[in-house]
Amino acid sequence: MRNKKNEVGKIILKGILYGGGITIALTSPYFIPKILPKIIKYARYREKMKKIEKRRFYDSFYYLKKQGLIKMDYKGKQLHISLTKEGKKRCGKYQIDGLKIKKPKRWDKKWRVLIFDIDEKNKAKREALRGKLKELGLYQLQKSVWVCPYDFFKEINLLRQFFGLKDKEMKIITASEIENDREMKIFFGMKL
Repeated sequence: MRNKKNEVGKIILKGILYGGGITIALTSPYFIPKILPKIIKYARYREKMKKIEKRRFYDSFYYLKKQGLIKMDYKGKQLHISLTKEGKKRCGKYQIDGLKIKKPKRWDKKWRVLIFDIDEKNKAKREALRGKLKELGLYQLQKSVWVCPYDFFKEINLLRQFFGLKDKEMKIITASEIENDREMKIFFGMKL
């Protein structure tokens, strides 16, 4: 039961995040039917709303409010729903969990090299970043040097924001050649 509620909560939070906030006219006491179409648009994309009962959705919505993840502000006769700071933080985690680097049909013959230098006092952050890079399928060239043949700028920028890294702590280099790249090509399943 708790897991199902968490899934519904994730969908609602992501829907609000991607929708940039939702405005609802309070002309009727049934405002949930007015909010559902906006959030369901996102949820249908994820194909999870098909299994979610409206009542559970309604309960989860108010649970998120009670937890301080969303806020509701009345402006005239309209209700504005948006994420709180904690809600945005939680959404960031959900975005990171589902992060994937898209593999194009054809390689552009360029390597993307990610280098980072994260201070020892942020060791936990550094290790979490390494774990996520490995999970994303990057090749570890050195301890803080990772390589990928595919464009990953959006994904890495999302990681940079999530971990709160400064530009000086993380750099992306695009290279047309890396010496002795045979092992990397094998790692990515490329033709030699």
